[in-house]
Amino acid sequence: MGDNKATVIWQRAEQPFADGKYSRAHIWRFDGGVEVPASSSPAVVPKPMSIEAAVDPEEAFVASLSSCHMLTFLWLAQKRGYIVDRYQDDAVGVLAKNAEGRQSVALVTLRPRIAFSGSKRPSASEFETMHHEAHEQCFIAQSVKTEVRCDAVLE
Repeated sequence: MGDNKATVIWQRAEQPFADGKYSRAHIWRFDGGVEVPASSSPAVVPKPMSIEAAVDPEEAFVASLSSCHMLTFLWLAQKRGYIVDRYQDDAVGVLAKNAEGRQSVALVTLRPRIAFSGSKRPSASEFETMHHEAHEQCFIAQSVKTEVRCDAVLE
């Protein structure tokens, strides 16, 4: 399968550091040259040290679970002969204390809404089965101990 790499770059610049009021803004760089502005969440580190418009690690975690589930679901649907026209997931991650009393992304709920076209459409049972299989085969979901739920809507 190969290695998956990301480069994370933060630089202090002119701001003080010892007082803790340094910027948490940084860059995520991926292969192919894509750069994503990143920061801590303003819910964790207040503005202006956090940048609300940037992606925070918790959001990225939720997005990676959602994206992995979607890509696996699309593959499963295609293999079964279904045509998917649209897939939108308004996924939510909840921060809470885990069993050890530490803050964690304790729950991620995926809420995909999927529209199909063509003469062959999945039944509600097949739709549910594909989501179960997508979860079981998603590399990211199988790599974490966070509970991941999927409340899918067949359109």
